[in-house]
Amino acid sequence: MPESAQAKKTRAAKILTRLARAYPTAGIELRFANALELLAATILSAQCTDERVNAVTSTLFRRYRNAEDWARAKPATLEKEIHSTGFFKAKARSLMGMGQALVERHGGEVPRTLAELVELPGVGRKTANVVLGNAFGIPAVAVDTHVTRVSQRLGFTRADDAEKIHDELCALLPRPKWIQATHLLIIHGRRTCHARRPECPRCPVFALCPWPDKTRPG
Repeated sequence: MPESAQAKKTRAAKILTRLARAYPTAGIELRFANALELLAATILSAQCTDERVNAVTSTLFRRYRNAEDWARAKPATLEKEIHSTGFFKAKARSLMGMGQALVERHGGEVPRTLAELVELPGVGRKTANVVLGNAFGIPAVAVDTHVTRVSQRLGFTRADDAEKIHDELCALLPRPKWIQATHLLIIHGRRTCHARRPECPRCPVFALCPWPDKTRPG
């Protein structure tokens, strides 16, 4: 018998409670001092680990302190500075374009709405929601590969499209929990529910997980 909408919401709430107990320090791992730094770091984090991004931005953010600095960056110099994050040419274009757009359209300030953020070069819905939730404290769900995989295995969604997953998670979870839920699903994906060889026997939500391929203890 299919799980009812209310039963799914009840199960999801129990899962979040158990994940919060298992990962009490769950939170964003990118280091930033303000919304602009988080925006830049999130752009750099595409196809790159947070650890590598943090290593690069520890010096990069001393050189690029405001939107004008990004707008005036020299492509070759910036590409060299961010080379180790991968896709450095595209990321440099995004960072410079982002800086130019902020200066021209927003007085050098990072906007606080999804609609305005996704109009910036290099900024998609996931990046925008990372900034909204973690820089401004505005409830948002950021869907990355970990959130996608874990949400599917937990039966929160059957969708593959990121926007569809986003919408279904927003409907399933209470709005005040959106930011925390994103952090918990990401850290669970990183620590336990790996893409390959998930550590199901030590999973804190094993009993609540309907994934048919989960590995049973023993």
